[in-house]
Amino acid sequence: MSTAPQPPTQWHRVLTLLADVSLFIGTREVWTQAATHRPAVAAVISVCYASILGCGVLALVVRGRRALARVDLCVLVTGLTLALCTFVLFHRGSDESVLTAQAARELVAGHGVYGHPWPWLFGGNGIALTPTVTGGYDYTYGYPPLAPLLTAPLLWLGHGGLPAIAMSTGALLVGTVVLWWLLPAPWRSAATMACLGFSMISMYGRLGYPAILALALLVPVVVRWPRIGRGGRLGPAGVAQAACLGAACAAQQLPWFLAPFLLAGIYAVRRGELGARAAGLVVLRLAGVAATAWLLINTYFVVSQPVAWLKGIALPLLQGAVLHGQGLVGVSLYLTNGSDRLDWYGYASLLLLAGLLVLFVLFVRRLGPAATVLPWLAFWLATRSQDGYYLMMTPLWLAAAVTAPATEFAGAWQPFTRRLAGPYRRAARIAAAVLLLSPAVASAALAATGSPPLRMEVTSVRHDVRTLSRLTLRVTNTDGDALTPHFTLTRGQGMYPYFAVVRGPATLPAHATATYELRPPEGRYALPKPGQRIRLRVFTSSPQTLSSADVTLPTV
Repeated sequence: MSTAPQPPTQWHRVLTLLADVSLFIGTREVWTQAATHRPAVAAVISVCYASILGCGVLALVVRGRRALARVDLCVLVTGLTLALCTFVLFHRGSDESVLTAQAARELVAGHGVYGHPWPWLFGGNGIALTPTVTGGYDYTYGYPPLAPLLTAPLLWLGHGGLPAIAMSTGALLVGTVVLWWLLPAPWRSAATMACLGFSMISMYGRLGYPAILALALLVPVVVRWPRIGRGGRLGPAGVAQAACLGAACAAQQLPWFLAPFLLAGIYAVRRGELGARAAGLVVLRLAGVAATAWLLINTYFVVSQPVAWLKGIALPLLQGAVLHGQGLVGVSLYLTNGSDRLDWYGYASLLLLAGLLVLFVLFVRRLGPAATVLPWLAFWLATRSQDGYYLMMTPLWLAAAVTAPATEFAGAWQPFTRRLAGPYRRAARIAAAVLLLSPAVASAALAATGSPPLRMEVTSVRHDVRTLSRLTLRVTNTDGDALTPHFTLTRGQGMYPYFAVVRGPATLPAHATATYELRPPEGRYALPKPGQRIRLRVFTSSPQTLSSADVTLPTV
């Protein structure tokens, strides 16, 4: 009887090799920085290079599945080590990390976390501001409270956003290990690659995003999620998954958009197995455990700051932040001179989310495997459509692709099965999709085809070779409503702080014309190199509008 080890499949070798190769991405930059400032860290990275090379050889030559599984483990350890080395070198953070850390400090001091602005966190340190269409900036904490609660024990690490960065980076590393462990053995290197290998998820961890904590908590929820409640019982594993879902919703708002798809999918799968009543009871128990976990985390804040807490956790949805991102808003930002119907981007996003959820319920047998991807489509139409909303959740796509295939949904319940079947099945499904998605498409079209309500003409520019100190405009309100304009100049995709209005009316009446004299917030605006486009942007909040115009500077 042969005792030779069972050989691994070729695709397993290739996947291990791809995960190993992906660790090269960004590593040279880290090593270069370390060689200058942290030689010991550079030495560790050099060892990691040797590990990557060695794993590359072993992935192609080992003969047994167990041996290749050990290579997968070595690739994981190498990725975790590189992530820690990068954290040691790059932990400057972002607006989200400094806000989270400050919220933790206020919590430890017994002060309120929500509704209190902290503008000093952003002064002169390069931390990005979130401008709003009201002409101001958001200086308050606007996320659920779990991230500050977990950051509080780490405040001893230092000032600024470092404690929050350590918390989110630690959450990512733990989430990576959990995903690696929960996936079937041949797929484990895919977890290393998705979470650590492309250097994009770990970047958000080093920026201290609370969404990374939410991602880590969602990992055990999403792995084999169609099996939750199988046989009509949650069991210890199902209760733990429900608790993790509630905790994820208490960490950041993105899980709020995923949860309805998961609950609807679980109901459909369980109803196909157990019937309507038993499936409903499973989902009620699941939602009850998740809601209990969420409420326990939020209880202190609900009691101590009920109104401020509610406004705080809803802030990203209601703050009126200016357009930004890689989605459809680029039409109004870069391809046209603006729109007087910016609110319709938000309506389109909500309508698309609702339409996708209904489509998911109607065709869960086909769309079930895409439950972890569908919610993020709505953000492409939103006023804030940064790619981070998609990127940070991509490990969940992998978890569902491996552990929630189409076979899990083959017997799922679907409503209107008879009406959507028969000889005209294809036409009926297309008609349903068009009917459910057309409101979102129409709203998006309204937003993108709007006209800028303000017509602007630059009449005077005070500047020298390098800086601009004054800008005088003649502004005409072509809209039927009085508008309160807020002015700024932009180069590329970033937004410079709002200019101060030295002369001109705060509110411009309908169909009126006025002259505005503007001053940069620091007295001087650094001019770009010749040939770079400068755009004058004017936002108003009620209604939300954007008007833009190119600024051509006269030759000095």
